[in-house]
Amino acid sequence: MNNVLKGKIIKGIAGFYYVKSGEKVYRCKARGIFKERGIKPAVGDNVIVEVIEGNDDSLITEILPRRNSFIRPFIANVDCFVVVTAVARPAPVLQTLDRFLVMAEKANTDIVICINKCDLGAEKSKAELLEIYSPIYPVVCLDSKAGLGFEELKALIVGKTSALAGASGVGKSTILNRLIPEAAMETGGISEKSKRGRHTTRHSELFAAEGMPDTMIFDTPGFTSFDILDADEEELQYLYPDIAKYTGDCRYDNCRHIAEPGCSVKEALEKGLIHPKRYTSYRTQMEEIRK
Repeated sequence: MNNVLKGKIIKGIAGFYYVKSGEKVYRCKARGIFKERGIKPAVGDNVIVEVIEGNDDSLITEILPRRNSFIRPFIANVDCFVVVTAVARPAPVLQTLDRFLVMAEKANTDIVICINKCDLGAEKSKAELLEIYSPIYPVVCLDSKAGLGFEELKALIVGKTSALAGASGVGKSTILNRLIPEAAMETGGISEKSKRGRHTTRHSELFAAEGMPDTMIFDTPGFTSFDILDADEEELQYLYPDIAKYTGDCRYDNCRHIAEPGCSVKEALEKGLIHPKRYTSYRTQMEEIRK
């Protein structure tokens, strides 16, 4: 008699899906009906598996409802995004960081910002990042070489399934190696010519965090910043929590907070209640949506 169980896809390679159920991992194929319906299992999916006696491979028979899902990389059910930026090498690009934050807000996940490579100094850069983002999100300063800041980060992600997001070269794989040593991901360093990082992760995989109950972390080939701005004019303001809190008193109900008279957001900006660099990111993204 075949055994039916519930598990989570932790890796998918070459048409095989590796499903963790309890302490065991099963290599699985997906039912043909998924392909017929244009449905593909994602890493992070919660699934029902039929373990077939006498067969090396089990069968995914059902994909349970997803909390959220993403196309590049193709993963599902993210509880928390750890959005990583470096203080230097590469220098932070605030508009790119804000795009990742908009993606996370739209997916309705928890958000933690990691300021990495604090061992490089760059105190001015670090101070600016803290000034802009610490009033909005939990911010952790990391020195991956010395292991500083990791206990604080662990306390923020325990019990959650988290994904690291950020530009190439900011140190996501190094952070993952600190959080989950058995992941042993290759770290790529920085290209001297471009001063940007080289992608080092080739497939998405979920790792259980030892000593952190019910905690899992994705390692992915990286979210592509060109693909992550998926918002319309109306909702963009609500994906900036620091802007959303001032949107209720505008003269016009459909105010986009760009050039309209009687705008409560512009008034808050002038009073210093919204950081001008966050507002610049908002305007840039609004222009992009309109184009």
